[in-house]
Amino acid sequence: METMPRRKRIALIAHDNCKLEMLEWARFNKGTLAAHELHATGTTGTLLAEELGLDVHRFLSGPLGGDQQVGAAIAESRIDFLVFFWDPLEPQPHDVDVKALLRIAVVCNVPTACNRATADFILSSPLTDREYERPTGAYSEAVSPDMAATSVL
Repeated sequence: METMPRRKRIALIAHDNCKLEMLEWARFNKGTLAAHELHATGTTGTLLAEELGLDVHRFLSGPLGGDQQVGAAIAESRIDFLVFFWDPLEPQPHDVDVKALLRIAVVCNVPTACNRATADFILSSPLTDREYERPTGAYSEAVSPDMAATSVL
């Protein structure tokens, strides 16, 4: 188990075709988002900071390593949930990074919204505004130090 703080650390990412939708969603949820710590990849972070007037910690642009930085922050328990508006119909030159980010979010049992409806449900959950004991999941148990020490290669 891992304790998520009351003030969540939220990563926000939007592919180019989804940036306007992300901005609309963030504007609608500005009051709620203001109570949390916001992180975002490059351009998305700049747009959100300007639009909302809130502090947004910015990683690199997604294709330049920002998706990997967010994934690392998730793996290090520095991100509590991920809102990633991605375009499944548009090929991405950094598709492997996108898949790696989504994979690490699942492995680490981090709530992940890939569309507006899911983002609304996560953000409006009563669990968002209080501490939460997040189960670390079966994946982390499978690679626990005890098991790693006793496993046979």
